[in-house]
Amino acid sequence: MADTKKLPYIYAVGRRKTAVARVRYYKKGEGEIEVNGQPFDQYFDTKEMHSIVKSPLKLANMLEEGKITIRVVGGGKKSQSESVRLGIARALLKLNEDLRQTFKESGYLTRDSRKKERKKPGLKRARRAPQWSKR
Repeated sequence: MADTKKLPYIYAVGRRKTAVARVRYYKKGEGEIEVNGQPFDQYFDTKEMHSIVKSPLKLANMLEEGKITIRVVGGGKKSQSESVRLGIARALLKLNEDLRQTFKESGYLTRDSRKKERKKPGLKRARRAPQWSKR
């Protein structure tokens, strides 16, 4: 991978559950994606996650353009991939504002705000009560 420390980039953040993805989009590149210092297809190992991450790039016809470096922390792999999708969509939107309508229709600009509900006292989980017994 080429050294990208001095190149100008577009920065965006994507979040999902407890996963946070910090995305840097460099205009110079051939479409390579790096996640936490690893190639993207090595970090996200399933085809489903590949398609989730690349979907905003496919929609914008920018698969072979630019270079993307991502730092992602927290959550599981699935929520990390969805936070990366939001981060990439936001970065591409800063690059080209005309993509807003297509991204909006596909739901790539909406942050999924669902999180795990906290456990309440006296219950086993958030809403699961202990088994009731008559005697």
